[in-house]
Amino acid sequence: MTTGKAKQPTARPARFSEEGSVEVVAESFADTPNPRLKQLMTSLVEHLHAFVKDVEPTEEEWQAAVDFLTDVGHMCDSTRQEFVLLSDVLGVSMLVNAINHRKTAGATDSTVLGPFHMVESPERELGANISLDRNGEPCVFAGQVRSSDGTPLPGARVDVWQANGAGYYDVQQPEVQPERNLRGLFVADDQGRFWLRTVVPRYYPIPDDGPVGQLLAVTKRHPNRPAHIHVIGEADGHAPLTTHVFVEGSPYLDSDTVFGVKQSLIRPVTVVDDLRRAEQYNVPNPFRLLEFDIVLEPLPARSNHEA
Repeated sequence: MTTGKAKQPTARPARFSEEGSVEVVAESFADTPNPRLKQLMTSLVEHLHAFVKDVEPTEEEWQAAVDFLTDVGHMCDSTRQEFVLLSDVLGVSMLVNAINHRKTAGATDSTVLGPFHMVESPERELGANISLDRNGEPCVFAGQVRSSDGTPLPGARVDVWQANGAGYYDVQQPEVQPERNLRGLFVADDQGRFWLRTVVPRYYPIPDDGPVGQLLAVTKRHPNRPAHIHVIGEADGHAPLTTHVFVEGSPYLDSDTVFGVKQSLIRPVTVVDDLRRAEQYNVPNPFRLLEFDIVLEPLPARSNHEA
C-alpha cells in the first residue's frame, strides 16, 4: 500500500488576463516531465503571445489563420506535404537546416530536403539511366564522395531525385510519368566515385494550387525554384548530407522561393567532346556533363563510455 503523499500540482498564478497571459499559460506547462518539451512549449507561448500582442488580430483574422492552417493540413497526403511547403516558403526549413548543419571548412553545404522525397529511391547500378520517360536533355551526373580531409569514401551511398525536362516530379504526375522516375540510390565505387545518366533538370514552380500557393499569390511572390538535382550523401562514420546541385545560368537562382540556393552549390552543365569518357559513361559523344563532388564531415569520435 502506498504511504507517501500524492504529488501536488504546481501552484498556478492569477487568472488569465491580457497583461499576464504569458505567465499564466507558460506556467500551465510547469509540470511537463520532459525538460526539452517544457522549454519548447514555454518559448512557443512567449513568442506566440508576443506576436498576437504586436499585430492585434481581429477575431475574423485569427479565424482566417486557423482556416488557412486547416486547409494546409487537408492538402497533405502520401505524396504531397503542404506543411513542408509552408515551412519552406517562410524560410523556416532553411533556418532549421542552417542551425543543425554548421559545417567545418571544406565540407559540402547543405540545403533543404524539399517536399518531394516522399518515396524511397530504387537501388540502381552505377551508370544507370534514371530518366525513364526520357523527358529532357540527356546528361551525365558524376562526382566523388570524400571525407573533409580529402580521403575518398568507397561504398558511400548517393541518393538522387529530380524533376524532368518539363519541371515535374514523378509523384506529381502518377498517370504520366513511370513510377520512381528520376530517382536512384547508388553506391560509390572503390574510389568513392559515382556516375549516372539523367536529364538536365528544369526550373519549376512549387505546387501552387493549394493554400501555400494562394499565400504566395496574395503577397505577390512567385512560386519558382531554379533548376536543381537533389542529393543525399551518406558514408559510415560521417554525418549524412542533404543538399542540391543547382544548374548554373538557371532562372531564379537569385530568388528561389524556398531560399535554398547557396553559391557553393551552383555548377555548370558542360559539353564534353571526349570519346573515351563517352564510352566510360555509355553515352554518345559529345555529351553533357554535370559534375559535383560530395564532401562529408566525420562524426565526432565517441569516448569509451559511449562505445
